[in-house]
Amino acid sequence: MNKHIGKTVFNPEQIKTGVNRVADQLNKKFSNDDVVFITVVPGGILFTADLVRQLNFDVSMDYISCPHTPGEKNNASAIIYHQNINITDRHVVLVDDAIESGGTMKRLVEFLAQNYTAKSISVATLFVKPGRVNITVDQHFAYEMENDDLLVGYGLPWNDKYRNLPFVSALIK
Repeated sequence: MNKHIGKTVFNPEQIKTGVNRVADQLNKKFSNDDVVFITVVPGGILFTADLVRQLNFDVSMDYISCPHTPGEKNNASAIIYHQNINITDRHVVLVDDAIESGGTMKRLVEFLAQNYTAKSISVATLFVKPGRVNITVDQHFAYEMENDDLLVGYGLPWNDKYRNLPFVSALIK
């Protein structure tokens, strides 16, 4: 066991249940729509892979990046989006592992809204934290956390490690 890995918050079965909850929400909302899923990389890769395999409609997939420090609300790093898939007049779902402070996701939503003409923009994550900023788009998530503790695993890093853990645990600094 690693000295930074604390109590398990979501085990693999709870993650699978959460993925299914979010997939059910998206299947109900977008069953007959043209949807582009844009993964926030690298954190959203695992959740996206699990999520899209549970969807009952065709999806197009792309990616966007905006590196940040976990828990930091003021992310000023560059947004990198090459737009490999045209999103004009299409529904867009931004997918990430979690919304922690929400600052990065809010910037990504605003960036897409200001620079592209998507039909709609939504967000899909496994969980959200209570101290997050307000993001004014539809949000699809499975769990709302009780606190803002730093977490690792299932895409969530600490010092660029632990993303590959098949569970989410509390971080011990």
